[in-house]
Amino acid sequence: MTNIFSDFDFDSFWDNNEYSKQNYIGANVSDEQILSVEKELDYKLPRSYIELIRIQNGGTPNFTNHRIEEATSWANDHVAITGIYGIDRNLSYSLCGELGSQFRMEEWGYPEIGIYFCDCPSAGHDMICLDYRKCGPQGEPEVVHVDQELGYKITVVAKNFESFIRGLERNDNFE
Repeated sequence: MTNIFSDFDFDSFWDNNEYSKQNYIGANVSDEQILSVEKELDYKLPRSYIELIRIQNGGTPNFTNHRIEEATSWANDHVAITGIYGIDRNLSYSLCGELGSQFRMEEWGYPEIGIYFCDCPSAGHDMICLDYRKCGPQGEPEVVHVDQELGYKITVVAKNFESFIRGLERNDNFE
């Protein structure tokens, strides 16, 4: 099995500042932890997501914008993220953490369509989600933007998690 991100430069991708270390970057992951999170969330995590968290278990990237074809409450041509959730349950910003995927659905009313794995600079008013509606809980989900400010409008961002990561761009590429 080949590594999905073998040609990707993660050294320049991550911004491992103190805030990221305290809130997003978790400890190294084991197969047991991955299975436990998948069981808790009732979804199989994409292979590309698993590869990413084995390289670094969550964090804030230097590349925080992804182009889209449809306007959102954030911008006309892109969405922005703050951080990517890992699977360390001890961190608030992780898939099963205090402010993780279940919290977003239960407390904020986000639609139950998959796994919320990226927060956005709007402080909870929009999120990035692995959307399993088309593929089922064992399939390869699309990545979507869910915009609470627009009645939880769902906009496709990328065909899968790998495409999402590879499509992230720096802030200075946008106005």
